[in-house]
Amino acid sequence: MALPSPNLDDRRFQQLVDEAKRYVQQRSPEWTDHNVSDPGVTLIETFAYLVDQLLYRLNRVPEKNYAAFLDLLGMRLFPPTAATAEVDFWLSAPQPETVLLPAGTEVATARGETADEVVFSTTGQLPIVPSALDRLVTAPVSGEQTDRTAPLAEGRDIPCFQTAPQVGDALLFGLPRAVPRCVVAVRLDSRVEGVGVDPRNPPLAWEAWDGTRWTGCETGSDTTGGLNRPGEVIVFVPAGHTPSVVAGTRAGWLRCRVTEPERGQAFYSGTPTVREAEIFTVGGTATVEHAEAVHGVPLGVSEGVAGQRFALSRPPVLLDGDPPVVEVSSAEGWQTWTVVEHFGASAPGDRHVVLDATSGEFAFPPAVREADGTLRAYGAVPEKGAQLRVPRYRTGGGAAGNVARGAISVLRSSVPYVAGVDNREAARGGVDGETVENAKLRAPHMLRMQERAVTAEDYERIARQAAPSVRRARCLPAAPGEPGAVRVLVVPDAVADEGGRLRFEQLIPSEQVLSAIAARLDERRLVGTRLLVEPPAYQGVTVVARLSAPAEDVEQVREAATTALFRHLDPLEGGPERAGWAFGRPVQYGEVFAVLQRVAGVVLVEEVLLFPADPITGRRGSPAERIEVAPGALVFSYQHQVAVTPAAVPGEER
Repeated sequence: MALPSPNLDDRRFQQLVDEAKRYVQQRSPEWTDHNVSDPGVTLIETFAYLVDQLLYRLNRVPEKNYAAFLDLLGMRLFPPTAATAEVDFWLSAPQPETVLLPAGTEVATARGETADEVVFSTTGQLPIVPSALDRLVTAPVSGEQTDRTAPLAEGRDIPCFQTAPQVGDALLFGLPRAVPRCVVAVRLDSRVEGVGVDPRNPPLAWEAWDGTRWTGCETGSDTTGGLNRPGEVIVFVPAGHTPSVVAGTRAGWLRCRVTEPERGQAFYSGTPTVREAEIFTVGGTATVEHAEAVHGVPLGVSEGVAGQRFALSRPPVLLDGDPPVVEVSSAEGWQTWTVVEHFGASAPGDRHVVLDATSGEFAFPPAVREADGTLRAYGAVPEKGAQLRVPRYRTGGGAAGNVARGAISVLRSSVPYVAGVDNREAARGGVDGETVENAKLRAPHMLRMQERAVTAEDYERIARQAAPSVRRARCLPAAPGEPGAVRVLVVPDAVADEGGRLRFEQLIPSEQVLSAIAARLDERRLVGTRLLVEPPAYQGVTVVARLSAPAEDVEQVREAATTALFRHLDPLEGGPERAGWAFGRPVQYGEVFAVLQRVAGVVLVEEVLLFPADPITGRRGSPAERIEVAPGALVFSYQHQVAVTPAAVPGEER
């Protein structure tokens, strides 16, 4: 806690008025009318008001001195960071030629009655490549791959898998070219129905070949019911899709593979068949950010002296990407001045500038007078009359960009053949700029730490500074009994879906975030310390509960109880203190029972079962009253199941 600031003068308006009246009585005892209607009292109150304002400003001197001290230390406010999201652009109809989505294409959330739209723009070009079906190959898990293209063209029924399907059987689709980051529709016509699987959750996985391995693909709507009836499957092809030789043919390959069924999930009793197959591109997926790129911004004209400062007209400057540069005109053309953290290591000829990202101010190198009277330059100085400009920088950002899944639905830029947009995942990574009050709280830690990572707390604090989008950071030994090895676990911020539900993918930080943290810590770690930056392990937990509630509230209680479980077992905001589940804290039967009992409308908690689960594979373990969580792990809610039955009315037979 910061020390309280002294009150240099604690007198207020009424005290000033009373003191003035007493002084008047001493100096002019003949003035006896002190009512508020008297003109003299009016003058006293007027001057008391003015003095009160002066005292308010006087008492802000300690705050100003503290801010000046922080400025001497070189503290700068952290700028905001921009939220990013993956947005699907849907074509109005399949196109025979590539549709190029340019960089900077703008999309936005819908404007509400009380909220403005949030605008995003694409970070790069996206070619939406047309596709078709060139080859169809069956690949049983034990056997030779067989090209089925010719029989398919003749209209024959092609068995997708073995007669008795096995885990690992696959149906391969060869496309004329790779379609990275495209959305394709696989349209199939089958005459086989009811082969044993649940059409809402078939044991199938769609994958794309990236040149070295099969990479999983997300899927959208599947109207085939697990390849059992005519319909189509929407497949989101990952960025690594590349042409490769599979089954002796070079093509862009996709496959549909039979997977291990989950517990209680039905499996194929017979193989589905395909009589007709067609593939076409229906859209593409692009990365968007809550930021705007500004190009060709003039800064001003150099005066040819050291220590010049120039400010952008549209701050702040976002630094969660390539830092901006300053270009200076010269006889040889435009010269580049690069941004550095400070001028301490700059030589007289180095073209360096320092950027205050929050205010958008660029500072050119100073010249310092040494003890012998000479001037030492800490960098080059632009010539007098040289034009200064910033070729490109990004502005915007903030927590407002962390919009929920499905919120981005408006196409603001006109793009031919693109009919609509949406986001399958919530945007994440947006953080507001730092406030002065927060900087004051940070200052003592900075003085103590001196930008060196020594203790576990130092590692955690530097990790959060390197990536403001990180919600939690935890420093642990890399392995028991292994000195000098440090493991930093990073949990990104995420926006939960309705009901407090987080998806596992939201809790994995991006490679960019991990690299930024590792680079910052590597500069500040002790010599000989080995460093590992990674996401934590997650222990999935499935709660199966049976409750009773009034008959008219059964559905509401079920929704409320499920939401309460997701919020309690939440790695970001769960736990008893609602500050995020503690690393290594076990999940206990009694706590979960109490959470359900507190749900409004619950008459009785009939039964509670806890199951450990793997959030990646979906495998569920045996029920237990206590689920242990490793020291470097967090919990993750995985498919809770809550059943609510009508409570018996007293006096009635159950």
